[in-house]
Amino acid sequence: MSQLSVKHLLGIKHINKDDIDLIFKTADHFKEVINRPIKKVPSLRDITIANLFFENSTRTRLSFELAEKRLSADVVNFSASQSSVTKGETLIDTANNILSMKVDIIVMRHPHVGACDFLSQHVNAKIVNAGDGTHEHPTQALLDSFSIREKLGSVAGKKIVIVGDILHSRVALSNIYALKLQGAEIKVCGPKTLIPKYIESLGVSVEFDIKKALEWCDVANVLRVQNERMEINYFPSTREYSQLFGINKQLLDSLGKKILIMHPGPINRGVELTSDVADADQSIILNQVENGVAIRMAVIYLLAQQVERS
Repeated sequence: MSQLSVKHLLGIKHINKDDIDLIFKTADHFKEVINRPIKKVPSLRDITIANLFFENSTRTRLSFELAEKRLSADVVNFSASQSSVTKGETLIDTANNILSMKVDIIVMRHPHVGACDFLSQHVNAKIVNAGDGTHEHPTQALLDSFSIREKLGSVAGKKIVIVGDILHSRVALSNIYALKLQGAEIKVCGPKTLIPKYIESLGVSVEFDIKKALEWCDVANVLRVQNERMEINYFPSTREYSQLFGINKQLLDSLGKKILIMHPGPINRGVELTSDVADADQSIILNQVENGVAIRMAVIYLLAQQVERS
């Protein structure tokens, strides 16, 4: 198989194991490219990509932009706060105005669930979901799995715990779909108020004791508390959250084994992770950042193969 089974990357929910294998195989090649002295390939010299970010983002936007430039694509950056969206322009009008500039691929982050899906049905361009509300963030889940595979040889059979704010996290949902497809065992751990009621229907078990969760796992993927998505208080205080679910060096050292520590960023140091854990040798957070560029290069390259060139 040398082509994705989907026309867009809207979510992990829509792809299969063969798609993941193809993306990883392509990313392996691009990882080699980005570690060369000349980090650029002319693969997408005739492709134009628009990055539409309706929500603040630093790492994801920069990672996509770098991936696009490494592939020699023409890149247009769009930020909602500096656009006609603030004057009331609709999503479709915004997209159509951008498409009239002959854009082939749109990478979009949006605060509303399903916005990328909606756009894919109304515009003639490939859509990559860079995060929609509390729904999915597929490229983050792919780079997380890719990073686990790189360090542990494979994802199949590994025990992964996702710690933190599961309720508001698009990273958690995409990770659960991706890890299940690859045969991993998954637990979630966090305050009861931040664990969705439906979570066990996804084939995931719940653990409320952080020490037990860490003793069980091979990898801990730690998420931040998403205060910007909360309209009410889900736990008494940040200090209490940190005491009950934060990971510090003392806790890690008490496990009697080494586990991998991951985090999609940005890290709230001193809340979910102490600095000595975030910067420890068992932390692969910076590997995730590097792998993000290779994974996004792979996704964009594979979708661009389906673009009809005139």
